[in-house]
Amino acid sequence: MVIQSPLRCKALLSLLLLVITSNLLLYQSQFGLSVLQHNINGAVLGSLIDLTIIAPLLVFFLIKKRHIKHLLIVIPLGLIVARLLIPVQYLGSFGRVTEIGLGIEILLILFEFFLIAKLLKNTPRIFSSASKHVLPFLASFDYEIKRSGGRNPIVHILFSELLMFYYAFFFWRKTPTYTENQFTIYRKSSLIPFRIMMIHAIVIETLGIHWWLHEKSVMLSVILLLLNVYSLFFFIGDLQAIRFNPVHIGKDNIYLSLGLMRRMKVPLHTIVRVIEEKEQLKKKVTKETIEFIARDFEKVYPNLVLELDVPVQATLFLGIKKNYKRVAIKVDNIIEFKEMLKENISEKNS
Repeated sequence: MVIQSPLRCKALLSLLLLVITSNLLLYQSQFGLSVLQHNINGAVLGSLIDLTIIAPLLVFFLIKKRHIKHLLIVIPLGLIVARLLIPVQYLGSFGRVTEIGLGIEILLILFEFFLIAKLLKNTPRIFSSASKHVLPFLASFDYEIKRSGGRNPIVHILFSELLMFYYAFFFWRKTPTYTENQFTIYRKSSLIPFRIMMIHAIVIETLGIHWWLHEKSVMLSVILLLLNVYSLFFFIGDLQAIRFNPVHIGKDNIYLSLGLMRRMKVPLHTIVRVIEEKEQLKKKVTKETIEFIARDFEKVYPNLVLELDVPVQATLFLGIKKNYKRVAIKVDNIIEFKEMLKENISEKNS
């Protein structure tokens, strides 16, 4: 789901805000209440048209890659908003219409959960197939999810959480091995000691502050405990994901990842320029640039930046998708990496 250009987006959002605000004032201000006294049914009918037709259409046109299913979702949502916005005493005979919207929305949600449950049933097969692939696990994992039909944003969030626990619990006794076309990004940095320090800090904080806060507020202490435990698992899983998912140069694509936080497949034919000049590499990073750099205490710059002819999609935290046109990379063995990258790009473009 991609939003339209900034100017169009602002215009549609302004109209949407106007529709919502005007209807809110109609039922929540003295002026609006005075208007309602003259023609309640007409005002309510107008609000229903605004909230179930006009507002959903504005939301629908905000979406660039539109699909009819988006309209089927926003119209019932509009009915629910109308039910919440319009006081019950004014709805009268229109009340059943809003109940229908609520019923449709519940059915859609149940259907979405059915699809998610069906996909989650295939989780063992997805993990098994991804682990047997020649590509790094994270790259093949995304491929297996797509092949299984996992395009729902909720699915991506759920599988992102499963990945965290997978790396946190199942890689303790394993040692990463790398082929000649795979390159690490963490060995010449203080990333691992830094992450270990963070893990120790979380454990100490959990043991210390939890008991102190428990006497003040049991609920807050439990919430803090759960957040700290989640953070602990995340740091461990993210660290393991960095170790076991090196940069992989293939014949057609380069596969990049920085733990669980970001990963990306860059087709070699989209690379139009490899920037290596130090002055260029030290420039401020733009919004259209994604970084695959193991950062710690010191200021670190990339070894090179890939400039692409078209934006390429990356997967970020919780499965969020975003497009980038420049890719900043810092690998440990930069000389061999450059040689192999340029050789594969030349073969692809020849």
